[in-house]
Amino acid sequence: MKKILLLSAIFCYSLISAQIKSPQPSPTATITQKVGISNISVEYSRPGAKEREIFGGLVNYGKMWRTGANKATKITFEEDILFGGQKIRKGSYSLFTIPGEKAWKILLNNDTELWGTGNYDASKEIYNQTIEIKKSIDFVESLTIDFGSFEDFSAIMSIKWANTVVEIEIKSMAAKKIEKQYYELLANGLSANDYYNGAKFYADNSTKQDIALDWINIAIKRKPEAFWMVYHKARILRNLGEKRDAVSAAETVIDLASKQKDDYGYIKRSEDLIKSIKSK
Repeated sequence: MKKILLLSAIFCYSLISAQIKSPQPSPTATITQKVGISNISVEYSRPGAKEREIFGGLVNYGKMWRTGANKATKITFEEDILFGGQKIRKGSYSLFTIPGEKAWKILLNNDTELWGTGNYDASKEIYNQTIEIKKSIDFVESLTIDFGSFEDFSAIMSIKWANTVVEIEIKSMAAKKIEKQYYELLANGLSANDYYNGAKFYADNSTKQDIALDWINIAIKRKPEAFWMVYHKARILRNLGEKRDAVSAAETVIDLASKQKDDYGYIKRSEDLIKSIKSK
């Protein structure tokens, strides 16, 4: 009789558990971040510290960790990327780590269906690098993976928990592709704005400042009243070391913009550019 009652209780509990959703001890999270022109997504579970010693305690030094709880953390790249300085092809990978007191080993593996480290296959690794850690005075209660320190084609991915921070530099490889697209597009000649946008891109993302100057000159010739284009010509001339011509172009911006109802901040930007050139 007691056995029947016990089995009935277990059955009822299982039935209730299946019908009622309760909070996860380590809730799952997904972060998607655009770096350059493509997205990077990270799916992981976020265990909490809960007054426990984390690294060197809950997470052992020198032992492989799935970098979270439950299923191994998965990272997905929409485009080929430079991850910690190494080229990684677009696709999804599991993210494992081997924490140490001063540095962590970061691993990417083709197998994204792992739940622990028992079936980890080192032959499927596509990335294995050691990165020094940082110590933070700010305590992070739940494991956090996020992105910051953004530039046009790069960002820093951070793994944070307790007082430990691991930072991995991620660089998009799209700049060269866009540079080539602009060159092919603009070499055939298009509108003033096409040349203007191409010149700005080359000025900021390429060493070929002479091409940027050629294209901004074409844009200004087609649209001479566009003082904002002249401002970027001044920037390009500065990049080329042509200080006198750069100052002259910036002064032209101030003259043209002062005659308009709205200068959109280009007078101040030109004044600042002149000051920065003359101070060197």
